[in-house]
Amino acid sequence: MEFLPFLAGWSWLVVLVIAVVLYKWVLRFLFGMVIVPENRIGLVTKKYVLVGNDRGLPDGRIIATKGEAGYQAQTLAPGLYWWLWPWQYGIDMQPFTVVPEGKIGLVLSNDGAELPTGNILARRVDSDNFQDTERFLSGGGQKGRQTSVLTPGTYRINTYAFTVTIADMTVIRENMVGIITTLDGAPLQPGQIAGRNIEGHNNFQNIDSFLQSGGNRGLQPQVVLAGSYYINPWAVQIEEIPMTEVPIGHVGVVISYIGEDGEDLTGAAFKHGNIVRKGFRGVWMEPLGPGKYPINTYTMKVEGVPTTNLVLNWANARSESHNLDRNLSTITVRSKDGFPFNLDVAQIIHIPANEAPKVIARFGSMNNLVSQVLEPTIGNYFRNSAQDSDVIAFLSTRKERQEAARDHIKQVLEIYNVNAVDTLIGDIVPPDSLMKTLTDRKIAQEEEKTYETQRMAQEKRQGMERETALADIQREVVKAQQSVEIAQRTADAAVKKSEGEARSLKLQVGAESEATKIRAEANAEARRRQAAADAEATKLTADAEAERIAKTGTAEAEKILAIGRSTAEAYELQVRAMGDENFTRFKITEEIGKGQIRIIPDIVINGSGSGTDGSLNGLMGLKLLEQIEERKTGTPTRIVDIVPNQDAADKPGE
Repeated sequence: MEFLPFLAGWSWLVVLVIAVVLYKWVLRFLFGMVIVPENRIGLVTKKYVLVGNDRGLPDGRIIATKGEAGYQAQTLAPGLYWWLWPWQYGIDMQPFTVVPEGKIGLVLSNDGAELPTGNILARRVDSDNFQDTERFLSGGGQKGRQTSVLTPGTYRINTYAFTVTIADMTVIRENMVGIITTLDGAPLQPGQIAGRNIEGHNNFQNIDSFLQSGGNRGLQPQVVLAGSYYINPWAVQIEEIPMTEVPIGHVGVVISYIGEDGEDLTGAAFKHGNIVRKGFRGVWMEPLGPGKYPINTYTMKVEGVPTTNLVLNWANARSESHNLDRNLSTITVRSKDGFPFNLDVAQIIHIPANEAPKVIARFGSMNNLVSQVLEPTIGNYFRNSAQDSDVIAFLSTRKERQEAARDHIKQVLEIYNVNAVDTLIGDIVPPDSLMKTLTDRKIAQEEEKTYETQRMAQEKRQGMERETALADIQREVVKAQQSVEIAQRTADAAVKKSEGEARSLKLQVGAESEATKIRAEANAEARRRQAAADAEATKLTADAEAERIAKTGTAEAEKILAIGRSTAEAYELQVRAMGDENFTRFKITEEIGKGQIRIIPDIVINGSGSGTDGSLNGLMGLKLLEQIEERKTGTPTRIVDIVPNQDAADKPGE
């Protein structure tokens, strides 16, 4: 009994220790205490409604704003809260939403009103940067992607109601421009490829202001310059392109594809297109000077026009840095006498800055000016000019033709608002055959002059010597000189005759030798080919004969073998049928019959009988038998069969 007070004291101590250690759980269950840390936000889920409040969420809503069961719009900021018993409320501690530097937060609302037809983004609603969910929903906030973005910072966002995606800021680099295409807004006006120019949206960072001002979806005429921007990529797409540069010595003629149709400023005399004021659709009257410009190349085009003197070369081996003459080549012309020759030409032109819009309105580009006007004009002029003279005359009158070409081309280009400064003729390349002929002719003329000069010098020297000799010895010298000349001429004639005969004989012998050689080679070649052909024919004949004999022998052997086999089989059957002796007699008789062997003579002559009657009768019978055989066979036959009788044999003396 004395131990009980001691135990009671210890039990209270244990309870106190447990209460101190587990006070949060005790207070949570007894008093519904919730402590939200300083770096967290409490998301509240109401599990059920107490008695007397049975209202449910409206159809299509997932966030409760008036105490309904479900996800609560109101969150718990860092601090201490009571009466949130765990059996009725669920508290989810979530970290703050942090948007780092250089980033933006894209917000997707999970609850709210439906988007109107045609809209893809929800318009902005004042909700303290989406931190006040109740004000967002009660103020008409729409579900889906939001136009507003979160700039860098820390936010208490109810992640049950909003999903935040971190994205990069939009950065446009130096010397670049951003081409804007909006994904939401009013449709484009008919006949336009880009929307209207809208002000007050701070470079598309305030997309709500852009939409409220009637901005169109699609390509925009405005561009964004270099810098960093909080632009919503769900609302705006940006393409980065280089700035448009107009070099020194050029002007930029602007061709606008958007805007209203402006008044033509060129007057009735210019009928090749409209030139309008800045801001209207068409070619602008005022060109851009040298510099860099943030031009939207999808809505405008800047065509560069050089304002300095421009040199164009019609030459295969030369082209200027502007490359406008890259397709030009040396001009090939044909002279009056039918000789083709090549001609290099250089044309210097100048386009005044105030005339550049007219040139672009007429041709569209400098390349078109070169290909449509300069190339045919200059090429045809020199082709026509070359047909009026021969090559030599064209070469000798090069200066005059260059001046005429300059005057003519200057008048033609003035019509196209282009100043022709000068026309220069470069290399003239006649055909090689004509140049060789001219060179040979010139060399021959110079040699002729040299020979003529030498001849005159020799004649003068001879005259001087002759006069001197005549002065010394007149008649004798003249006579001796004439004799020498006659002898010299006679000797020269004899030498020339001998040389001619020798050359003729040499040519004749050479011709005969060459002919004999050719005939010998031809005969040798013919015999060689005939021998080769005969050898080939003999070889083929021998091969064919050998093959025929081989095949014939094989066939004959097979035939004899077959006959022998059949004969043997027949003999074997006959022996079985007739017997050995009978078959032997039969075959002997058969062979005698086949050989026509006479066993009994046709006429028997013997010595018996009276006197010579027996012999005479026998000879007459033999003669008669020969005549019979002759008639049968058609050939003479002599048959003598004499069989002496026994008496004659016994009497050798008779």
